[in-house]
Amino acid sequence: MARGMGMGDRETSGRQRVAARDALGDGEMMRVTVDRRDVALYRIDGRLYATDDTCTHARASLTDGYLDGETVECPLHQACFHVPTGRVLAPPATEALTVYAVRVDDEGIWVGRPLRLGGAE
Repeated sequence: MARGMGMGDRETSGRQRVAARDALGDGEMMRVTVDRRDVALYRIDGRLYATDDTCTHARASLTDGYLDGETVECPLHQACFHVPTGRVLAPPATEALTVYAVRVDDEGIWVGRPLRLGGAE
């Protein structure tokens, strides 16, 4: 998977630019770094989403897994998560993913503060 822009990129108002606006095609995902944290960025049906990139069960990178519609599957033990909400859809994971605010403008894709913190369901 492609790597997004790093921490050295422009930050404004708690948001960080992580990729060019056209870096992701529909149905694609990529790992980016926000404040030293790996975040998964997704484009699903034209909308952008961001969650923690690390599976809450076994610490695997979700961007190394599979994206099927709004569901991302961990490549290690097949835990599944609902991308827009971070909710666990299939075990063995029991803790939701943190979901981040995402915005796109002429300068690129921006990831902001968490909208929903992950944790026990």
